[in-house]
Amino acid sequence: MTIPDYLKPGDKVCLVSPSGRIQPQKINSACHLLEKEGFSVSVGKNVFKQHFQFAGTDNQRLEDLQNALDDPECKAIFCTRGGYGAIRLAEQINFIKFLNNPKWLIGFSDITILHALLQNKGICSIHGAMCNYYTDGDNPTRSFIELIKTLKGKKNSIEFPSVPENRTGSSAGQLTGGNLSLIYSLLGTPFEEKTDGKILFIEDLSEYLYHIDRMMYSLKLSEKLKNLKGLVVGQMTKLIDNKSHFGQNVAEIILNSVKEYDYPVCFNYPAGHVKLNLPLKLGAEHSLSITSNKVLFREI
Repeated sequence: MTIPDYLKPGDKVCLVSPSGRIQPQKINSACHLLEKEGFSVSVGKNVFKQHFQFAGTDNQRLEDLQNALDDPECKAIFCTRGGYGAIRLAEQINFIKFLNNPKWLIGFSDITILHALLQNKGICSIHGAMCNYYTDGDNPTRSFIELIKTLKGKKNSIEFPSVPENRTGSSAGQLTGGNLSLIYSLLGTPFEEKTDGKILFIEDLSEYLYHIDRMMYSLKLSEKLKNLKGLVVGQMTKLIDNKSHFGQNVAEIILNSVKEYDYPVCFNYPAGHVKLNLPLKLGAEHSLSITSNKVLFREI
């Protein structure tokens, strides 16, 4: 996998909105923080547009994204938010200039679509916080601080307490994944995730438990879970049960879908639709070690 150049003071970075619309003050706040880090910030001309739930029409959102991908001076593309809309652009994106001059792309949730495209092109990208997660009052969040450290070249390494649901073991492999619903939506398309020999990360928000079960079974039936090196489950936030209860919690659902396999599985990784949304360098090699007491997950 190709790792783009890490950022340094004076580098140009671009903000684009490939999916849902966002409040202008969130973008302005993000620009201020990035400028304080020493970056030259360029905001896509359509970022503040609105078209129903989208940040502009498909053509407007594509124009900003394509311009940033093609810009030889741009060193990183910050997606302002998720929501929905990136999949509507997937077929039209031209990567010719980008592949000659790769740069970081940052985001999560709906931006999983763009991460999948880059994974298939052999380019690393960063699953990380977007504008809504950059500030807490007047202060930068830990999510933002850790994201900037990663963009400047820090290798991610985190140790956190194990939980009883974890499946112990050790492994290593390239990291892939993102939002479970978006990974599921790409099955059977030219852009679906390639998971063999990799560590898969998943997270999700506001899904019914039976939806999680259906998506995990679909990944299993399509053999996306069969040859993993490990499974890292981030935050599964605001999940919903039926009035007629499903009968399993999210950990039980996920463990049931991988019960035939022997790779390590950890839950409660601090990334997803939560305040503490730590960056993950997709495409980079990672090691995963899970004991009954702790989880150590680090870039190698």
